[in-house]
Amino acid sequence: MSLPNDDAATLSARWSQGVLLKRDVFSTVERGRFRADDGEVEGVLRRLDQVPFWSFALALHLFSRERRALTLARDLEVGPRLLWAGKRALVRGFIDGVALHLAKPHGDVAYFRSAKLALRKLHRAGICHNDLAKEQNWLVGRDGRAYLTDFQLAACFKRRSRLFRIAAYEDLRHLLKHKRSYAPEALTPMERKVLARKSAFASIWLKTGKKVYQAITRGLFNFTDREGGGRRLVNDAPVLVDLIRRNPDVRDTAIVAFADRRVGVGLYAFVEADQAALEKTLRNELAAAKGIKPPEHIQVVHALPRDAAGKPRTEILQLVAMNQIDLIEPMMRSDADREFLKDILEQRKNLRDRFNFEVAEMDKLAR
Repeated sequence: MSLPNDDAATLSARWSQGVLLKRDVFSTVERGRFRADDGEVEGVLRRLDQVPFWSFALALHLFSRERRALTLARDLEVGPRLLWAGKRALVRGFIDGVALHLAKPHGDVAYFRSAKLALRKLHRAGICHNDLAKEQNWLVGRDGRAYLTDFQLAACFKRRSRLFRIAAYEDLRHLLKHKRSYAPEALTPMERKVLARKSAFASIWLKTGKKVYQAITRGLFNFTDREGGGRRLVNDAPVLVDLIRRNPDVRDTAIVAFADRRVGVGLYAFVEADQAALEKTLRNELAAAKGIKPPEHIQVVHALPRDAAGKPRTEILQLVAMNQIDLIEPMMRSDADREFLKDILEQRKNLRDRFNFEVAEMDKLAR
């Protein structure tokens, strides 16, 4: 599907392509720069021109829902600001922050206080998000505040009907589930009651509608969205990790997914070992293992970044793989982290999608 002439002309004149964030059967999402009326700003573009014909009708429906919700929420400052919208493409403002599953705000009570306030603003405007169970739809801003993104399933209401109240309740319950994961000690008695009580609609959905939805998306559309990684991260990555760890020179490995303009979703393997030349050996070993596609990129590093429990910090590796370099600095906790990151960035493999300010950001991290 091609873009309408008006959409194509606007994007050609005002959009500068940057980093590909995601591509699936419903849209292509990329980060870049948009020339607004008051100057050039960072933005995120969703476009439908690479959507296959068999999913186009649903993709257009989801696009229309997002466009309407962002139009209504334009001045709420709880999500991305709508900068421009056409018939099959839209540009929303870029929020300087990282997704909840990457930021992991353990014990950050202020964050969840701001998240509840953001949700209250959204509901007062008659908007229910309807997809807040996904941690990637919650952002932790550089300012510490909570922001929401991805409004494709959002519903807009003109009055506070029963359906609105049910949807708003489920939005709140999903927020509290995240709060329970990261700041359980801050849950109030009332919030615990909300967590313990699903709406009747949600209970019925889990038993019926969700199964149909998963059958369609995972079966018919072959679509899986675990933290944006798709089926390869779900199915292939664990097998590849096991194969890589069989090499005696490998101490550990971590595999993350990234959007790729050629293959849709690519895999990036970070391998902890001492020999940089090990990459070629591993590629040969994985190629010899029939039935599974090797990662697009393999990078040998002296040490993987680790959390207090000793587990690899995949949230950092994810951003490296996606070339979201400018979002990493707030996540650095020590000089050792910064030294490691300097080494890993200088040797990284995925260099096709890059911003012009990337070098400056690397210098900042190195300092």
